Amino acid sequence: MDILSITRLEVLIVSRPLLLLFLIFSSQLSLAANDFISLCYHDIRDDVDGIVDKDQMAVSTDNLIAQFEWLKAHNYNAISLDDVIAARKGDKPLPENAFLLTFDDGYKSFYTHVLPLLKEYKYPAVLALVGKWSSTAKGQQVPYGNKNHKPRDFFLSLKEIKVISQSKLVEIASHSFDLHQGVLANPQGNSQPAAVTLQFNEKGKYYEDEDAYRQRILNDLQQNSDFIYAITGIKPRTIVWPYGAFSRLSEELAKSTGHQFSLILNNTENTAEQGDSINRILLQGNPSLTDFVYALRHLETEDPIRVAHVDLDYVYDENPLQESKNLSLLLDRIKAMKINTVFLQAFSDPDGDGNADALYFPNRHLPVRRDLFNRVAWQLRTRSNVSVYAWMPVLSFLIPGTEALRVQTLINDTVVTNTAGYLRLSPFNHKSKKLIEEIYEDLALHANFAGLLFHDDAYLSDYEDFSPAALRSAASTLGTRNISIEALRGPLKHKWQVIKTHTLTQLTVDLTNTVKYYRPNIKTARNIYANVILNPNSKEWFNQNYAEMLKTYDYTAIMAMPYMEQAKNPTQWLLKLTQRAAIHDPTFDKTLFELQSVDWRTKKPVSNDTLAHQFHLLMKLGVKHLGYYPDNFLEEHPNLHTVRSNISLKTSPVAL
Repeated sequence: MDILSITRLEVLIVSRPLLLLFLIFSSQLSLAANDFISLCYHDIRDDVDGIVDKDQMAVSTDNLIAQFEWLKAHNYNAISLDDVIAARKGDKPLPENAFLLTFDDGYKSFYTHVLPLLKEYKYPAVLALVGKWSSTAKGQQVPYGNKNHKPRDFFLSLKEIKVISQSKLVEIASHSFDLHQGVLANPQGNSQPAAVTLQFNEKGKYYEDEDAYRQRILNDLQQNSDFIYAITGIKPRTIVWPYGAFSRLSEELAKSTGHQFSLILNNTENTAEQGDSINRILLQGNPSLTDFVYALRHLETEDPIRVAHVDLDYVYDENPLQESKNLSLLLDRIKAMKINTVFLQAFSDPDGDGNADALYFPNRHLPVRRDLFNRVAWQLRTRSNVSVYAWMPVLSFLIPGTEALRVQTLINDTVVTNTAGYLRLSPFNHKSKKLIEEIYEDLALHANFAGLLFHDDAYLSDYEDFSPAALRSAASTLGTRNISIEALRGPLKHKWQVIKTHTLTQLTVDLTNTVKYYRPNIKTARNIYANVILNPNSKEWFNQNYAEMLKTYDYTAIMAMPYMEQAKNPTQWLLKLTQRAAIHDPTFDKTLFELQSVDWRTKKPVSNDTLAHQFHLLMKLGVKHLGYYPDNFLEEHPNLHTVRSNISLKTSPVAL
């Protein structure tokens, strides 16, 4: 440890007696056997100016020492990736309260500030290098991200990297050669993480295809591996994804180039047996010791979700200038609400019948009304600070030439193809399922989003589905060669209901897995009709099952819409709905109540006072997750005061 660091540590402890008491008496955070946490640091500087510092990833030297002291005082044990491998093989278990230190980007401060501390505490660490930054010539500016530049001497020299690599405490990892930047992600000019984005060619007006994307990532990873090997004599076995942006596809590409471990950003613990992806806790805002400890003790604590459900059809306009104005109105409004989630329509439905006539992203099967979803989702994330769920049909895609693949209904003893309402593709038909999966795959390839909301078209009535594919599936599942509609309507009715319910659920699971190949961290929500919860017979009418949904999705979104259901007393109806839902989800951890802001029978808005009363009632009954549909941002309904004073995540919402 250098003299400067020793002096600072001594001063820190001597001048802060309360901190010393805190170190001695605060309770220990314990991890299960073979579990560990990983901490992600960046630059370490003496002059970091708290939460107002220009570099929000920087941590002050004083705070880093305090954190190391706390970890040491509370019997935390630093581990290396070799320790993880040994524990996985069963050779040697991880020590109790194990933690892995990582430092990204290759700042010079790792050599001047961090390495002496690692030697003093005997802590191993992983150092991740960006090849393009580290190979920039002396005296030149380093293109740091897309807009910023830093002097070359802000980063480690090649000589310093070589010295560091010879330390038994430090493992050099790849942080990509030149993926630590954004690339053009859509025609509107949004820049998104290079490792998980199909580049848009502005001149040619086309997207990079998946083969070209694969080759670009492979070339980059191989280039950085060769760069690190040339300096250290050791090829990196770890890829640290820039911005924490990765996919299952990118991880496969990394493994093919010799990278065993994949380090990402996710505030959760790890276990040695979980696989090669390691979650890391990002240190930002130069946290005080109190904040640091609090973060470790609340790793997976999440706020309740508060949702505005938005029609992208109302952002769209034939005039691009008006469309931009509409988007600005939406972004400003959502930001002012202080909510955390938007369910955003990804399909086009101008006639409001619930069927997807076109889509708002490039795809293989339907017209693109405008390549708009990715732009709006990204702007909502970066400017309005919300998570965006892609609101998508499950079955109701009006793909030309697929009429024969649709759900068929029994009417007056005759089987007919649906021609009204939700024109759903049959979930039993393999061709239908392939078409739908390809649409979801195209969504994941072309858009950056946080979750999926499965539309309320994912149902089958008790008179559906009797298409040939459905009858074949029923016969196969029930173990018979042939099966009659009469049998499915009679003695086999209950078994057929169970099969239909499971088939719908399994399709959404398959669609989720399709999307997760490209967007692995997405969460899922699915709409359920309120009557399924209120009336036991409705399970058969809709073939939806609340208990099954709670087990399958992150959130089950109850359409808590009393006017749509023609409730005579909306308050009593909501009270009864909440009581029935609590039977299956007593603490409402996985249930979202979505109110209606428009009475579609009268085509008039539900008053702000009524919505406020209903929000207040649900929260009083213990409901955590709340939202409403639709958000009319063009006419500002509900008004901001109603939203902010009732479902804002601010503890003391400001009245407008």
